[in-house]
Amino acid sequence: MTSATPVITAVDTYDIRFPTSRELDGSDAMNPDPDYSAAYVVLRTTAGEPEGHGFTFTIGRGNDVQTAAIELLRPYLLGRPVAELCADPGSLSRDLTGDSQLRWLGPEKGVIHMAVGAVVNAVWDLAAKRAGQPVWHLLAEADPAWLVSQVDFRYITDALTPEEALDLLTRGRVGAAERAARLRETGYPAYTTSPGWLGYSDEKLTRLAKEAVADGFTQIKLKVGADLADDVRRLRTARAAVGPGIRIAIDANQRWNVGEAVEWTRALAEFDPYWIEEPTSPDDVLGHAAIRKGVSPVKVATGEHVQNRIVFKQLLQSQAIDVLQLDAARVGGVNENLAILLLAAKFGVPVCPHAGGVGLCELVQHLSMFDYVALTGTTENRTVEFVDHLHDHFRTPARVRAGHYEAPSAPGFSAEMLPASIAEYTYPDGRFWTADRAAGTPEGARA
Repeated sequence: MTSATPVITAVDTYDIRFPTSRELDGSDAMNPDPDYSAAYVVLRTTAGEPEGHGFTFTIGRGNDVQTAAIELLRPYLLGRPVAELCADPGSLSRDLTGDSQLRWLGPEKGVIHMAVGAVVNAVWDLAAKRAGQPVWHLLAEADPAWLVSQVDFRYITDALTPEEALDLLTRGRVGAAERAARLRETGYPAYTTSPGWLGYSDEKLTRLAKEAVADGFTQIKLKVGADLADDVRRLRTARAAVGPGIRIAIDANQRWNVGEAVEWTRALAEFDPYWIEEPTSPDDVLGHAAIRKGVSPVKVATGEHVQNRIVFKQLLQSQAIDVLQLDAARVGGVNENLAILLLAAKFGVPVCPHAGGVGLCELVQHLSMFDYVALTGTTENRTVEFVDHLHDHFRTPARVRAGHYEAPSAPGFSAEMLPASIAEYTYPDGRFWTADRAAGTPEGARA
């Protein structure tokens, strides 16, 4: 290494919070007043090199703890040669998940693992910018053997071996160029949660549901689980608004015990819900299997709070879910999500990612587009969640047209926030929060 070799020169973190609770955006049965937030990281590099941007998502209080966890990882990045890091993001992933003392805080789950995901995703953002490609295209064009080298197969070889993964990726490359062209032309299917937040009035639900159908969405999602009578009324309202031909998914956000989940979902069955999402604890594999058996033909979907590839493996092995909902920022970043996508492909379970949070639409679109172009080759019964707020804070925001995500064309992971938004919403001393305190907003109403 010479003095001219570009390296990571700084790792800057930001506690960014948006006051979404003021309008009840994002509200559900378990999280009635979320302030959508990002524990945000920027990898600074030697002059002339791009930066890497990444984050993990929280809903307000505790975002400072998550940011501190990212800061804990700074020594693993400083001075690291940029070219080597971008050529093998898995090297950083292995260093972080393999550190014996960090593992004691997990292992591979919770705040530390989400911090790992934030910095690993920032490396992929950096790598894609250096390659002049969006992440989905970088992954889709990558050599299958190299992609396999990026996956940590510890604890999952009883379900997926490296040889099986290589076969899936090799077969997935057949026709990839044609699918990439089709993706750029028509986009990737989306569904919207925007009409269905639990705190919205029936009038707002009706208006937004009708607007969603007019905008080309063929599926919407409603939050449920706080009160059965309210859920019956809201599902009836939504079905009347969209008609029989539109899928309505429902999401309980882990609210129920197993028996409750079965009974409650059956009580809503007359409205033809497409799936019940997070009916119980995401850690309860056998509970999900029991619920799936008890609510069929309503599908069971889970994943946004599943903490690692091992739990996903067990959900698939136990035939506990019909729909796998990976999250771009919950697990250890792109590398672990590659493992999860491969597991889903092996078991033939469609992936419909979670994106109900700040920046998640921007990230997860890349993973689904790679899955379509160079792994499963299909969008049948696959769709990516879309919510219509906070995109204007990103340099290259996710865009949906006619119910489909447009394929990103800008290099990177679509993760970069605008400097003005960072300055405005950094907590507690950004311009918005400073003005909020000066205006006398009660502490309990702030993030």
